Amino acid sequence: MDLGQSTKGQQLLAKLNDFMAEHIYPNEKAYAEQLHALDNRFAIVPLMDELKAKAKAAGLWNLFCPHEFPQYSEHGGLSFTDYAPLAEVMGRVIWSPEVFNCNAPDTGNMEVFMKYATDAQREKWLTPLLNGDIRSSYAMTEPQVASSDATNIELSIVKDGNEWVLNGRKWFITGAMNERTKIFIVMGKSDPDNSSRHKQQSQVLVPKDTPGVTIIRPLTTLGYDDAPIGHAEIVFGNVRVPLENILLGEGRGFEIAQGRLAPGRMHHCMRLVGAAQRALELACKRAVSRTTFGKPLSKHQSVREEISKSFSEIEMARLLVLKTCKQIDDQGPMQTTDMIAATKTTVPLLVQNVIDRCMQLHGAGGLTEDYFMAEAFNYARWCRQADGPDQVHQMALGKQIIDRYAV
Repeated sequence: MDLGQSTKGQQLLAKLNDFMAEHIYPNEKAYAEQLHALDNRFAIVPLMDELKAKAKAAGLWNLFCPHEFPQYSEHGGLSFTDYAPLAEVMGRVIWSPEVFNCNAPDTGNMEVFMKYATDAQREKWLTPLLNGDIRSSYAMTEPQVASSDATNIELSIVKDGNEWVLNGRKWFITGAMNERTKIFIVMGKSDPDNSSRHKQQSQVLVPKDTPGVTIIRPLTTLGYDDAPIGHAEIVFGNVRVPLENILLGEGRGFEIAQGRLAPGRMHHCMRLVGAAQRALELACKRAVSRTTFGKPLSKHQSVREEISKSFSEIEMARLLVLKTCKQIDDQGPMQTTDMIAATKTTVPLLVQNVIDRCMQLHGAGGLTEDYFMAEAFNYARWCRQADGPDQVHQMALGKQIIDRYAV
């Protein structure tokens, strides 16, 4: 099985590595300083816009764009196998994917518009998203029900004349706090009495400034607010939007969700491999620069074992990601659900543990913002909940594997 990049992918990777070295790593401190200086932590960081302009000029824009939609990217779109190493590099700096217009949730939302929207919806929302002029949010998770079962969602979508009326509460809605976010893709129940639990849901487009949309608060994960993108709790109170704001059609919401979340799960795992790799590199530098009990950390057997274990696990994670990407490219995401589930339940936990070891080697400093690892640990940890918690994927994968081999 060939897991290597195409020539085009290799060329983009070389350009991306050069860009990271010249513009991203040297600006990590400046970015943090600008973010902390904002009066509104969810406002625009000036440095981000400067770097976006440079990325566009370098031809490193919308790298996520899938190969089946070449019209939306100057490089003609990439396969999953080509994109994975690029996303891994971007994952080395938590905020850098936005520089290339490759950040969640916008990549997933843009793919929703590509796959399921009307021409008018694409013109109004996809075009400015591709240009980086606006941001977007995907509103599915709810606080009062177990949203790990998406059929549980309760936000009501009721047809009233020529409008949809939405009532309900959502939370952990990534990007909703951001000053540039203009559109929400909202999933709710439009046909709760339908005999098929998977046809009760619809997804509608709700502009952020629609009357009745109330952002209650920003939420944190392990104390991080993930500004300037963030995660919000939102109330929809008698929110009215035109009937033409529905995506794909009434009762197609669950279908859209399944099509959206599979690529997103893989993108997170790609980036997490990069975070783990960088953490390992920092741990190795730390191991030769600090001395305890009369010798460098690198001379201690326990430290070598931790480094060895981390290296091996990162290689396993990377290969699992690439094998899954290859199968998606060859067979499509719906025929790769087993490998996507295996990747999604393995990589975030593995990366969390790798970063934890690397933090430990940095002593108390590893817990601080002086290094990127604490925030990366938080990212890995919440990825175990995002796009469906581990247990749901393990339950589905376990059934699938039993059915495969127990016949």
